[in-house]
Amino acid sequence: MAEAVPIVTLRTGHVDDHHGELVPDPYRWLEDAGSDATRDWARRQNAATEAFLAAVPSREAIRARLTEIWDYPKYSAPFRRGDNWFQERNDGLQDQSAFYVMPGPDSEGELLLDPNVLSEDGTVSVSAIAVSDDGALFAYATSAAGSDWATWHVRQVSTRLDLSDVVEWCKNPHAAWKRDGSGFYYAATEKPGPGGELGSAVGIERIVFHALGTPQADDVIVFEAAAEPEWLPHVEVSDDGRFVIISVTVGTAPETRLEVLDLNGEESETSSLTADFSCLASVAGNVGTTFFVVTDDKAERHRLVAIDLRAPGKDNWREIVPERDAVLVGATICGGRLVCHYLQDACSRLSVFELDGTVVRDLALPEIASIVGLHDGTGIEGRSDQEVFHFELRSFIDAGTLWAHDVATGATRVLRRSPVRIRADDFVTEQVFVEASDGARVPMFLTRRRDLVPSGEVAVLLYGYGGFNIPVTPDFYKADILFVERGGMLAVASLRGGGEYGRSWYDAGRLANKQRVFDDFCDCARWLVASGWARAGRIAINGGSNGGLLVGACLTQHPELFGAAVPEVGVLDMLRFHKFTRGWAWKSDFGDPDDPGQYPWVRAYSPLHNIRPGTCYPPTLVTTGDHDDRVVPGHSFKFAAALQAALPPGCGSRALIRVETGTGHGLGKPTSKAIAERTDVLAFLDAALTLAASSGPGSNGDGL
Repeated sequence: MAEAVPIVTLRTGHVDDHHGELVPDPYRWLEDAGSDATRDWARRQNAATEAFLAAVPSREAIRARLTEIWDYPKYSAPFRRGDNWFQERNDGLQDQSAFYVMPGPDSEGELLLDPNVLSEDGTVSVSAIAVSDDGALFAYATSAAGSDWATWHVRQVSTRLDLSDVVEWCKNPHAAWKRDGSGFYYAATEKPGPGGELGSAVGIERIVFHALGTPQADDVIVFEAAAEPEWLPHVEVSDDGRFVIISVTVGTAPETRLEVLDLNGEESETSSLTADFSCLASVAGNVGTTFFVVTDDKAERHRLVAIDLRAPGKDNWREIVPERDAVLVGATICGGRLVCHYLQDACSRLSVFELDGTVVRDLALPEIASIVGLHDGTGIEGRSDQEVFHFELRSFIDAGTLWAHDVATGATRVLRRSPVRIRADDFVTEQVFVEASDGARVPMFLTRRRDLVPSGEVAVLLYGYGGFNIPVTPDFYKADILFVERGGMLAVASLRGGGEYGRSWYDAGRLANKQRVFDDFCDCARWLVASGWARAGRIAINGGSNGGLLVGACLTQHPELFGAAVPEVGVLDMLRFHKFTRGWAWKSDFGDPDDPGQYPWVRAYSPLHNIRPGTCYPPTLVTTGDHDDRVVPGHSFKFAAALQAALPPGCGSRALIRVETGTGHGLGKPTSKAIAERTDVLAFLDAALTLAASSGPGSNGDGL
């Protein structure tokens, strides 16, 4: 396959002074995603990428089979409000999932809201919902073109008609109803100026109450910290309806301050349940003024304590569930008992306790699986007055099984199994533990066909994230199972910086220790070679967002370890990430480039600034969305341009970029666009790794 003529991107003489270091930024103009010049550049890049992918012989076969795999009914865990049950569903290939109201958790029910009718191209999604306690009102937040900005609407469940209420410009799409259904609490920011959706001025976030039937301009501020612009509040209402609970973090740091407003009291100000940001703290529920809180205070892997709002000082905390070997990632009160969600080596475990901490039972769950919704809390759909809770369990070969558990009787049953069109018995997942270069034990999941054996030539897709205290756990990746079905192996690493093992595991991969995450990932690649599965030219790496940073850093630091790379919506310019939208919030993980003491951390690994001209990097496909207002597309644009310019003539490699239109960071991406994107990623990998197979160790092949 002939080597393509690269697109030459205009370079300017722009230079920045970072604490005395002069750093060129020749592609600064690509940060303006809305300019005619940038749009033309993206159009030409897309045309070049499409021309290459169209020539991949397997592309249409991949598209057809991936569509088959994707086409199965999908159901979220059902939940009850009043006499109604609610569930999100997708019949298989709908661009957006629809919402149903039902008389029971396993009944057919009726359509309540179909987001597919909200736009012609399927790019308007529902990013969040909140249902009133009596099940009569359904609030839903819509987002357009994948934006993080959301607009709230309210639908009357009985009539299926929307009320006149519209609440705009919410960056944190989460709401909580007042118990009497008179209105809801939500997080709001100031409306950005014209064209400012991708800018840096997001504004102070505050908690506001919207009374039904009134204009948004009359909404009442409940909590605001005007002097603390980096405080990010999250709101919920206790199951008994008495308390508004506001969880505040500084940026994306996990340490939490808990503020509580007693709606039965005369005071209009909140009271502090935890008065500072000294520890992680999340509320599992309450009995009167006693709150049950999951915390890492004096517990590396977290414990559960009881805090009385009337005497909340740490000296008065009562330990209810002590720390275990597994990490307590969340808890909730169901039917008067505590349901605790643990991670044991990155796999979900559930335990039930009495409110005094007495162990009731541990649930029997599959060994390698995780509960969906882990990143947003416990993943448990249940309330303090409901004895039965529901949850969805997934694995690398199980697309989703709905479970129900009765905390009173101990009965557990499967509510629904996913009818995905794969033969699960043909695949196997195992967990291995990689010894990192500093001696740490890094877990990695390997999923393959049962007939696949180590040959040194297996094509491997290595995925990772490693950041923000977010655990990487078993899940069903529709496209990746096709990669496995076609004879490859999926390797998913749970790296430091994540939330798999508690506080020290997280701290070992952030701020001054961020390089450790990249080292772990590279150690996993080396293990795949040493174990006899693959060689460098047969290993592709993939990750998105912070995982895109991971791929970009490893690609630029150790190009000899990989045969291909796919960084998606990545944070790739570590000197300017904090200048756009809410990027400043990530300083808790990355560090602050404007701080002369922290600048060297990010400068050392910034993917954009560590591309070495004349280096034959592995074939790379960069992906982004033109409406990404979380990690702005300028990151990917500049990185792709620099990588293309760095490749020397005749090295036999390519750097491509795929810019999806009408999408953002991934939120609400229509199924049709998701299938098209994953088809192209798989086709790219097929070309890169197949060609690499014919060459020597560490080679990138002759045609890609």
